Amino acid sequence: MSDVTSPCYYLSPDFHRSKGAAHDVIDPATLEGVAQRASVTTDEVETVLDRVNAAQKSWAKTDAKSRAAVLHRLANRIEAHDMTACAILMSREMGKPYPEAIGEVANCAPIFRYYAEMARDEAGKVAGTTQMGSLQFARYEPLGVSVHIMPFNFPILLMCWTVAASLAAGNGAIIKPAEATTLSTLEFMKVFSDMPEGLVACLPGGAEVGRALVDSPKTHAVAFTGSVKAGQAVAEAAARRLKPAVIEAGGSDPMIITAHAPIDIAAAGAVTGAFHMSGQVCTSTERMYVVDAVHDDFVRAFVAETQRLRIGNGLQKSEIGPLVSEAARDRVKRLVDDAVAQGAKVECGGHIPEELETGWFYAPTILTNCTPDMAILNSEVFGPVAAIVRVPDFDTAIAMANDSEFGLGASVFTTDLAEAHEAYERLEAGMVWINNPMIDNDALPFGGWKNSGIGRELGRMGLDTFRRSKMVIMDHNPVRHDWWYPYDDDWFLEEGGRKHV
Repeated sequence: MSDVTSPCYYLSPDFHRSKGAAHDVIDPATLEGVAQRASVTTDEVETVLDRVNAAQKSWAKTDAKSRAAVLHRLANRIEAHDMTACAILMSREMGKPYPEAIGEVANCAPIFRYYAEMARDEAGKVAGTTQMGSLQFARYEPLGVSVHIMPFNFPILLMCWTVAASLAAGNGAIIKPAEATTLSTLEFMKVFSDMPEGLVACLPGGAEVGRALVDSPKTHAVAFTGSVKAGQAVAEAAARRLKPAVIEAGGSDPMIITAHAPIDIAAAGAVTGAFHMSGQVCTSTERMYVVDAVHDDFVRAFVAETQRLRIGNGLQKSEIGPLVSEAARDRVKRLVDDAVAQGAKVECGGHIPEELETGWFYAPTILTNCTPDMAILNSEVFGPVAAIVRVPDFDTAIAMANDSEFGLGASVFTTDLAEAHEAYERLEAGMVWINNPMIDNDALPFGGWKNSGIGRELGRMGLDTFRRSKMVIMDHNPVRHDWWYPYDDDWFLEEGGRKHV
């Protein structure tokens, strides 16, 4: 097992044993102990803040080409590093199937390459002058030190999305990993060992560590992914200090199956959309609106595809691992039981697998006969459950999909071009997928509307989160301008107010 699983924190290029409290890490599939993690002390937080701020001042003075070279070397290190230990730890900490864990860490290098070059290419703007003889432009500068408060479901990839942008912009970065995925995050931190000393840190702990980092005057920007309630608290805390913040607060994503949907493909896509990583994805399909004309055929195909999935330990051959905790499974079970009590029909799943009573497993579940008043359609379930509503037509499906406090993503399956165009125009979400759910792109902004968050990750907007602009007006040939004080007498009214210029 990894040599960083003892309670410690990271400050580039070294690991340090923490003096804070140690906590047991339990495998959600077996309920066996994995190792221990730390919760860093207040003194350790302050020491790290000082060190990262000092390192950032030198990093900010580094030219964009040299910063890009460092980030490309980091990407090379990610690609060359054996990520097996990191992926195994992730699976043992939170239950993610190993192929998804190893795939997550393997996909991190490109974002560092993307932002290395984006920061070189996008450094400011020269504007058309408002005055002859004047050079007028804006330049981008780093904010200082950024805080990255991470979720458990994609602890490495989502961290890299925002850390890459922040470093490329010239900032230092402090990661507060999710408690459930502290060990795998610390294991991944090894790739940062060639970064400038003190520039990148990882401080494990609970909400109190996150609050200290957000509240500190020694941090200058915040990236957060998590629940709506926690996201609101982080946004409020950042706003009190007028710190830029990007908040991704989850969702309850709808999927629409129109009368023109390719049923077999839609059913297969719905399985991935609803059950990928046991439904513990912010962009998981949770609400489904299926047009009456294809409802029964789609449900049959969806159930058949779902029943092909294997449930079990993430380190074995399974697509569906355990939920991250007992509390998470209890919440899923409570929402399903409530829906059934109100008339929902269980097409498959809806129970704890008998052969997997040890661990926090829940069978992939499809519910039909769901109605908009059910809690399961108005909450973020964050589990392997798809709640289906039968609708008469496409317009009703759009209206019901939009009738939500969430607005992260939305999916549509259709072969009708007009429906496809109408869907992305009318759906109230930050991202819309047509016939291919859950895809992201380093060059396009990722984020939601409504209670699903503010700000954007990825793309140029993701870079702008971690830098500020400075307007510069420079007259290279100084002259006295006619609008400077004192004003010429011709600019004033004559006595009696009869004349003006």
